Amino acid sequence: MSQQPYVPEKTNMKEFTLRALLIGIVMTVVLGAANAYLGLRAGMTIAATYPAAVIGMAVLRLMKGSILEENFARTVGSIGESVAAGAIFTIPGFLLAGVWLRFDTFDAYIKTTALLFVGGILGILFVTFLRRVMVTDPDLGFPESVAAAEIHKAGQQGSGGAKHLFRAMGLGSLFYALDMFGVYAASRDFLFKIGKIGSSFVRLGTEETSAKVTAGGIVSVSGPGIFPAYLGVGYIIGPRLASLNFAGGLLAWGLFAPVLMFFLGPQLIDTIYGVGAVVPAADWTDMVTNVWKFIIRPIAVGGMLVGAGYTLFMMRKSLGIGIKRSISDVKKSTGHQEVVSRLEKDLNIKIVLGGLALTFVCMILVYRIFAGAFLPALIAAVVMGVAGFFFAAVSGNLVGTIGSSNNPISGLTLSTLIIAALLMVLVGAAGASGVAAVLGVAAVVCVSSAVTGEMLQDLKVGHILGGTPWKMQTGNIIGIFVASAVMYFPLMLLNSAYTFGSRELAAPQAGLMAALAKGIVGGEMAWPLVISGMLMGFAMILLKVKSPMLVSVGMYLPLETTFAIFVGGMIKGLADKVVAKRGFNEAQKARAANVGILLAAGLIAGEGLTGLFKALWKILYDQHAIGINIPRLFGAPSYWLGLVALVAIGYYLIYVPLKNAGKADEPPPPSAVM
Repeated sequence: MSQQPYVPEKTNMKEFTLRALLIGIVMTVVLGAANAYLGLRAGMTIAATYPAAVIGMAVLRLMKGSILEENFARTVGSIGESVAAGAIFTIPGFLLAGVWLRFDTFDAYIKTTALLFVGGILGILFVTFLRRVMVTDPDLGFPESVAAAEIHKAGQQGSGGAKHLFRAMGLGSLFYALDMFGVYAASRDFLFKIGKIGSSFVRLGTEETSAKVTAGGIVSVSGPGIFPAYLGVGYIIGPRLASLNFAGGLLAWGLFAPVLMFFLGPQLIDTIYGVGAVVPAADWTDMVTNVWKFIIRPIAVGGMLVGAGYTLFMMRKSLGIGIKRSISDVKKSTGHQEVVSRLEKDLNIKIVLGGLALTFVCMILVYRIFAGAFLPALIAAVVMGVAGFFFAAVSGNLVGTIGSSNNPISGLTLSTLIIAALLMVLVGAAGASGVAAVLGVAAVVCVSSAVTGEMLQDLKVGHILGGTPWKMQTGNIIGIFVASAVMYFPLMLLNSAYTFGSRELAAPQAGLMAALAKGIVGGEMAWPLVISGMLMGFAMILLKVKSPMLVSVGMYLPLETTFAIFVGGMIKGLADKVVAKRGFNEAQKARAANVGILLAAGLIAGEGLTGLFKALWKILYDQHAIGINIPRLFGAPSYWLGLVALVAIGYYLIYVPLKNAGKADEPPPPSAVM
């Protein structure tokens, strides 16, 4: 029995309107920029479906818009997050690999925009082949799509979700601004002395921090970062995944860093500062950071490589199903009769095939610029087309199963990157041009897979609500064009203010892509360290660690980041404990969970937008465009006051959802928890 849409097939309800399109475009830029900030700092993005649904619903209700307009605005508004995911996972790799020497150039803008646009358009065109089978497949539940559809339905009877989202955005912005203006310190490094083997850790006093420790070394350990976005990420992924991520941080900073500093610390002092030199505490911190950056991070790269492979292996059945479905969909699409029903109309197949042919030619031209030769460009375009299509099918299948928030896009991209790199070596491509071609393939496939997954998720929402597929696809083509044209600017702002690969802007996936591309094509990878990390990854698999990839990402990130994500996960765990203790029924649990997800998403969006504002201000000040630096209330703000702010955020994430759990006899709400 086929599912009946919320809005009947034959209706004159408004859908593709100018106001819905403009609202969607604004959301795709804002939510995409916020996700770019989050992804570069924490290595994760969040699905924009829920915030886009709530914001679009709130704005259009003021204009007396229809539910199909809300669906259309959400579709356009959420696509920017997938473009951002593809961008932050790959584009910084060009700079980290040394292919691009500068990012603030017109050349970098054109190349970035071209890669994002080609990948995005391919994703939309691939969706046309996949939609009919995937959105109607009873084995694909599309959990996030069902939740988003229920949010829209609930909005027809009135919904308070928007106020929770906007209040949390304001709170996230406020707490980030308190750190920005020096009200409190959002991070703190603690120095510990490592004595002789067998002795315990001894914290250094202020008089000792400048003394050379000849018997061992000093290690720097961070407290949790007081950043609303990290806490929000931890809250969304939950205590178990947050703990896995933090376990990687503990391995890096609680095991590898102390051991390496014990053996290397004195030698580093003698080499850099001279025998008997007195080393300031700040220099000790720099030494530990460099050990982490140049020794521990390559080990983490090896772990991420094995983790990505293991993730794909565990999903091998889904991979096979996705490939079979993609082949089947191609056969069906070529012989498909014209569909009369509004609910089944995709973009015209002739337009799709013509667009694919034109895009393939554009890919060859783009890769010709990157690779510097025709043959590598042709091979890159073919690899991208084949891998992009199959991984688009796989991405759609995974989104239908586990949701776009858990879609392992970086793992799919990594597989493509390795294939492309080996092919580049076989055809003789080398140096910067070969690395550039490999990263270009990775960028297009990453964006294409992310867009396909997000678009199929949105089309499933439309299928439930009664949206028109071709209108949603057309709206997303416009959204892709806008997102691709503007996504460079938040990346440029963040890189100019903090630099890709730095402690503030770790960009772990992009660093992994750059390391592998250079390692395979250019032969510049620290293979012994990477192999050590791979063996560590295999050990985690043997220990039945749920996600070796997440543990390795935790090693790659600064400890203050993983610590804050861990605290966010613990806050979610505590909230769940309180809910269980109060004996809430399923409806009350769903209401509390919905509000909690919206609050966490709001904290992330609030900090993300304020972080971009801070980066812009910093750039303008450095270039003397404005004469006022960001004012600081205290010269040495207190970290302990920051911990008070952390407690306040935690209380907020627990108290507000509990307060809005409702009564036991109220009907169950739509669930946004997967």
